[in-house]
Amino acid sequence: MNGNGILGITLRGMEALPVEVEVEITGGLFAISIVGMPDVAVRESKERVRAALRSLGLTLKGRISVNLAPADIPKEGALLDLPIALGMMVAAGALKNFPRALCMGELALDGRLRSVRGAVPAAFLARKLGLPLFVPRENSGEVALVQGVEAYCADTLGELVLALTGQEPADPVPPAFIPELPEEIETDFADIKGQTIAKRAAEIAAAGHHNLLLVGSPGSGKTLIAKALRGILPPLTDEELVETLLIRSTLGMKIESGRTRPFRTVHFSASTVSVCGGGNSLRPGEVSLAHRGVLFLDEYTEFRRDLTESLRAPIEDGFITVSRANGSVIYPSRVLLVLAANPCACGFAGDPVVKCTCSAYELERYKRKLSGPIMDRIDLQISVPRLTPEELLSFSGSSEPSAIIRERVIKARKIQQERWKEYGLVCNAELPEKLVQKCLKLNDESKNYLSLMAGRLKLSGRGLSRILKVSRTIADLAGEEDINKNHIAEALMYRQAFDKG
Repeated sequence: MNGNGILGITLRGMEALPVEVEVEITGGLFAISIVGMPDVAVRESKERVRAALRSLGLTLKGRISVNLAPADIPKEGALLDLPIALGMMVAAGALKNFPRALCMGELALDGRLRSVRGAVPAAFLARKLGLPLFVPRENSGEVALVQGVEAYCADTLGELVLALTGQEPADPVPPAFIPELPEEIETDFADIKGQTIAKRAAEIAAAGHHNLLLVGSPGSGKTLIAKALRGILPPLTDEELVETLLIRSTLGMKIESGRTRPFRTVHFSASTVSVCGGGNSLRPGEVSLAHRGVLFLDEYTEFRRDLTESLRAPIEDGFITVSRANGSVIYPSRVLLVLAANPCACGFAGDPVVKCTCSAYELERYKRKLSGPIMDRIDLQISVPRLTPEELLSFSGSSEPSAIIRERVIKARKIQQERWKEYGLVCNAELPEKLVQKCLKLNDESKNYLSLMAGRLKLSGRGLSRILKVSRTIADLAGEEDINKNHIAEALMYRQAFDKG
């Protein structure tokens, strides 16, 4: 007898695909075989399912064949434990009149339902198909965030069977909404002494979602400024929240309760796969986990060249295509890239306290690590000088707190969202080249000034475009309608981390 109507899911990137579970039981020696391109976790499900059914008093006999259709799509993980168990119950005659529904969950040996990854993509699939979704209770929190889906949860397989047979009412998952709650800020700009230019650059980066490079000696405050940047970013919108939920759910990560934007720090020892995504199951990497938030690469010059070059396309395009022999998937990667680096190999070039020991050749060789296509994609390149002990002690009181800066950033973002909504964009950094030429027009004075400075700084076409985008953000922060010469001059000032364009 076939378990028709029992649907599970498998994941392909961030997309949930329906899997129909068909079960046939025939005579002969006891054996369970699973076909349909299952991975190791799916093949091992037969032992978990067998023990879970025995906990309900159902002992399986005969030869059992489980087919996971369509057969040409790889099936992975423990998501199919629950639909396989229900399919076996239907085939054994222990469960009748099974409603057509989408089910997912991992089974413990005693019949408990454990959480699985991919609950948010599954909820979107259930809504698309117009089917109810049954999930473990631990997954109910993330499913509740998807509006318009009919979902139910249970703690055990027995509890779910009673609900499916109508003996007990099913436990519905009520819709939920993540409010915009004030988040506790770990690093506040008010606690950072001095560094006025670097703080201003961080504000501009947050307002327009511009990439940022901080260059300075050890102890100058580069990492502190990068971490404080998260506290001035605007909250995630509903659409952005769904995008981040999909990525985190795909990896089975905990769903955060607020609307704070992601902040991912990558160590220079990280592999290209861990940053860009991939592996046998084509999972998203750090650049996708930081989508709509910050990707922070500290000690940038220590990263391998192949890894930094692989970031060029996702930084520019806002998405990354992960391709392997078994297929390819596309993940979003609209990140605010923040890089931190020392000014030279010893770390003290231009330092007011410690003398640099690098030769001219070593200095030039070190700078070449930061030049090229990646640097052309960095809108703001800032030198962060280390303060002397006298300067640190001379600062009295506190500087502007993050809360006040955040209000300005949110106001500027709203201006941008209103301006670019007809193009489907949310911030100035996302503007394609054709819109830069069409919408960011300058008066004659500003155009002549930019042309003169572009020649002096040897800016490329992409560099010019990014100067215009940063100028537009500076004007938005000032609440001004047009870009003027002062805005362009300030934007050009943020291209001098190494005194070169």
